[in-house]
Amino acid sequence: MTAGIVDAWMQHPNERFMAAPWLESILRWTGRPREVPQVAATLAAMDEAHVGFGLLSAWHGPSGSLISNDEVARLVEAHPDRFAGVATVDLNDPMGAVREIRRCVRNLGFVAVRVVPWLWNLPPDDRRYYPVYVACVEQEIPFCTQIGHTGPLLPSEPGRPIPYLERVLLDFPELVVVGGHVGFPWMSEVLSLAMKFPNFHIDTSAYAVHRLPAELVAYMRGHGRTRVLFGSNYPMLSPARCLKNLADLQLDVEASELYLGGNAQRIFRVG
Repeated sequence: MTAGIVDAWMQHPNERFMAAPWLESILRWTGRPREVPQVAATLAAMDEAHVGFGLLSAWHGPSGSLISNDEVARLVEAHPDRFAGVATVDLNDPMGAVREIRRCVRNLGFVAVRVVPWLWNLPPDDRRYYPVYVACVEQEIPFCTQIGHTGPLLPSEPGRPIPYLERVLLDFPELVVVGGHVGFPWMSEVLSLAMKFPNFHIDTSAYAVHRLPAELVAYMRGHGRTRVLFGSNYPMLSPARCLKNLADLQLDVEASELYLGGNAQRIFRVG
């Protein structure tokens, strides 16, 4: 591992985020307490795994703001050599979402937008997302989302890749999409989208090395080496926990460097 590691999915949570009732199952599985980490602890967790740079997500759901864009912007401003911001939007306010994306990119230097479908119980082909996709293409930034089953005790169906995300990729061929959390149990669908659409990428957030599906690892070793990014989902999992036994993936030097940082640097234009 090198200092060039980029973590494609992190949060620095606040009290609102940590109080969310849907966190209960995740905290139970990961053994984390309901406490807000200090910024120093977040940086220390990155340093432990030699993560040089992290993409910090803001969060907004149907009930309101959980981590605001301005809160993330303050952290990025305080540590510009370690963080970049990933914006959140309110899907129930489509024009407000477009204006907020423009503000975050143009004024705050954010590098992507993330919407988590299970939080809204809306798959990504819902009409409320479409102004967001237009704004992402306009601002030339990726759209990040979650694919696969949910850790919270909420429906997983909005994270199913086909047909929902496939429709988006067909409708917006210029849109760069990063699907986080691997996509299990629909790995065949995930990999078929990656082979079909050159702008679709996968990040391995929320998964330790030993839990990565075998078919995804095979893809990373071969022609999918430019399409898979490392992510942790910190603080639910630490980067060090995710990268433990990295050598077990048996990636060659090029595939390893692309997975750990090169792909994220190219896609998000960071580092």
